[in-house]
Amino acid sequence: MILRLLKRIALIIVGPLIFLFVAFVPALCSKRPGFRGWFWRTVSRSCSWLLWFLDVKVDISDAAIQALASDENSVIAVNHRSHLDGFCMLHVIPDEKWVTFGAKKELCRAALLKRGFQGAGLLEIDRDKGKHALESLTDAVRDMPRRRSPILFVEGTRARTPGLPPFKAGAVLIAQATGRSVRPFVIIGADKLLPHGVFWPRAGTIRIEVLDQITPDPAAETDAEVAHLRAAMAKVYDSASGEATSFEDKAA
Repeated sequence: MILRLLKRIALIIVGPLIFLFVAFVPALCSKRPGFRGWFWRTVSRSCSWLLWFLDVKVDISDAAIQALASDENSVIAVNHRSHLDGFCMLHVIPDEKWVTFGAKKELCRAALLKRGFQGAGLLEIDRDKGKHALESLTDAVRDMPRRRSPILFVEGTRARTPGLPPFKAGAVLIAQATGRSVRPFVIIGADKLLPHGVFWPRAGTIRIEVLDQITPDPAAETDAEVAHLRAAMAKVYDSASGEATSFEDKAA
């Protein structure tokens, strides 16, 4: 209990410094060769430290890590139920795998973060532009190295209902247009530790399952391919979420 208290006090002091570094270093160094690879590895380590301060652990198999290390030419599709999801994702991404996030326009254009996010290569998603936004996002993914994958939340926003809600078609449409596969990630238990409307997470364990790549047929109906992706992720989520437990500190 005392150690947890000390860690949270340290986080209050150190956390803002880490945030400022991650947010602003791209604005200063983004033109240097190899910057983005270095930057995302640094962000990954920062997420690992954050989770350690919060006493949040992530359970993922060695086989899943190995699959990610060799993953190429994919769009990463993730369910989204908690603000912890992005931190957990980056915590488990191995150095061999390059990623970037798709983020809503309002976040990418925030005054204090705009230059940093642009330098880091975040993909801006303008939900108001519909088809034109998707075309812009698709072009950006098409120009990416095979080693780099965009991370897209398939519900479009945080889900608040039990189970997986209907998916947006973006990840599948991009995969169909670019010839990439979809690499599904299923996150279980994050909303138990940090549900909507709660500021400070409980201590516990979050589970991540990495599924085999799914290659949508470019000639198939997109809705059918989206349904296939959702069914594969829902099967794992529904099964695992029934088994997953959030481990509160017994002293809490």
